Amino acid sequence: MEYQDFVNAVATRAKVSTDQAATLTGATLEILADRITAGQAEDLAYQLPDRLADHLHRPLGRERATSFGLEEFVRRVGDRPNVDRALAGAGVRAVLTTLREAVTRDEFENAMAQLTKEFRQVIEPVGASSGRRPGS
Repeated sequence: MEYQDFVNAVATRAKVSTDQAATLTGATLEILADRITAGQAEDLAYQLPDRLADHLHRPLGRERATSFGLEEFVRRVGDRPNVDRALAGAGVRAVLTTLREAVTRDEFENAMAQLTKEFRQVIEPVGASSGRRPGS
């Protein structure tokens, strides 16, 4: 998936401008890189365009994952520069859903295995056209 296609998909899912989607994407990928192991972040980065992959690279010496749940994840995204806190939750949902489409199933599942189950609950089901799950 090309960079602009990724950002456009996030913009559509989160119902934000492409500029906001680009900011939300970068912030979410950076927090994801903190939350999963450095090796897993690099594996995801390898399958993404450089402009996305750059957000998944960690500085040397920060190889270990930091454990925190979804609420803290969204808060950290919302605390990033230029991120509208009110959009952080929708942005995280949109970025993770789009990431699932952009990388191989195995890589996505390997990353998700490092997160708590609550993260899976915010990702749109495969084939969903809106951000809502059936029955919610």
